Amino acid sequence: MRILVCVKQVPDTTEIKIDPVKNTLIRDGVPSIVNTFDAYALEVAARIKDNDPSTKITLLSMGPAQAKDALRECLAKGGEEAYLCTDRKFGGSDTLATSYILSTAIQQIEKEKGEKFDLILCGKQAIDGDTGQVGPEIGSHLGIPQLTYISEITETAADHIVGKRESDQGYDLISVQLPAVVTIVKTPFDPRFPKLKDTMRARKTEIKEITFEDVKDIIDETRIGLKGSPTKVRKTYTPQRNKECLMIKEEDAKADAAKLVTLLSDAKLL
Repeated sequence: MRILVCVKQVPDTTEIKIDPVKNTLIRDGVPSIVNTFDAYALEVAARIKDNDPSTKITLLSMGPAQAKDALRECLAKGGEEAYLCTDRKFGGSDTLATSYILSTAIQQIEKEKGEKFDLILCGKQAIDGDTGQVGPEIGSHLGIPQLTYISEITETAADHIVGKRESDQGYDLISVQLPAVVTIVKTPFDPRFPKLKDTMRARKTEIKEITFEDVKDIIDETRIGLKGSPTKVRKTYTPQRNKECLMIKEEDAKADAAKLVTLLSDAKLL
């Protein structure tokens, strides 16, 4: 099986701070990491490879040159080859433009390899944007079926897979014909730690770049970058936190509860 895993390098959200004047993210000094859900997607691919050593895992990302660090980390955890979409013309792309660029890159890779990917795995969402749109949009651009919010792939075959999707009532087992796009949520198992030999191999592995020139014959320039992005950020701001505390001390707990209900009703919160 040929598997493609889409990964994104994101800022560590636990370290992010907001500029109080500009209301923008302060990125200086903020470490970058592999998007959490993409790491789970890679682990799902690696487990398929554990059961079928003939499986090949290709990695694909989009971003500046520093995104190669994330790809090398993923190479050490099961990936065999990696591609980075990087070009100034790709800058400013929203989720629709990004998914279009990635889908075009996938087609270019398939053309170079002379074979199609059986399975495309993505994290359910990026922790810096939380839109959950890129994976499904890739499937739509490529015209192939998709499964979303899958926690495990329980069965693989030459022509189909079965995914486990959790629900409020338990979980559903859903079969889909290949090729397909699958988005992965937090899995019951943690991503593996890389072995030293795999880390050394990852450092030496060439990461191939895909630029606009490489795909200019199959890409529509009006659908990429800022001009190809229908989503526009009009304003960002940091919500003001007003901390007010009112202590209720009546004769007993019953009176406390009655007083609380009265206050909430007066404030039209009930």
